[in-house]
Amino acid sequence: MTDNGNPTTTATRHELAQVNISRPLAPLDSEQLRDFKEGLDPVNAVADAADGFVWRLKGESGDATDVRIFDDAWLLVNMSVWRDTNALTAFMYQGQHRELLARRREFFEKLDEAVTALWWVPAGHRPTVEEAVERLVHLRTHGPTPYAFNLRTSFPAGDAEPETGAGTGAGARTEAVSRSAS
Repeated sequence: MTDNGNPTTTATRHELAQVNISRPLAPLDSEQLRDFKEGLDPVNAVADAADGFVWRLKGESGDATDVRIFDDAWLLVNMSVWRDTNALTAFMYQGQHRELLARRREFFEKLDEAVTALWWVPAGHRPTVEEAVERLVHLRTHGPTPYAFNLRTSFPAGDAEPETGAGTGAGARTEAVSRSAS
C-alpha cells in the first residue's frame, strides 16, 4: 500500500521523488507571507488526496517548514514522492497550488541555482533530506541526468548511478545557496 491508502500494483517498481527549496523574503509568521502560510495546510491536504500521491516530508509541525536543508535556517524544503511525472505535474498546475506557485515571487527569493530536483526511487522507499541534497547538488553540477533531473528534461523510471568527474554546472556547493542579484 502507498502512504495515502491507494494500492500499489506489483508492476510498479519505481516512484518519482521530488525536492524543491525556497528562501522566504520574510519570516514565515510575517504579514508578507500570511497568504503562503495560510495556504500551506489546504495545499498539502489536496496533495495528500491527489491521484498518484505517495508520500511527503513532514516535520514536527505537520508540514516541512521546520526541516532544514543546506544548514541554512532560512531555506524551506518540500519533498514528496509521486507515482510518476504526470501525477506530479497534474497536482502542481491546478487549484490553490497553482495560485500560490504563480505568486511565488511575492513570497520567495529568486535563487540562481537549481532549486528543484527529481529522481526515481524504488517503490516504497522514502528519501531523506540528505538524499535530496545529494540529488540537487548533482543536478547543479552535471545538469539533468537519469540520476537527478527536472521536469523540462526528465528520464524514464529506472535505477541510475551518479555522474562522476568535473561538472558543467555552476554552484554545486552544499555549504550555501546563493542569493540572486535581482
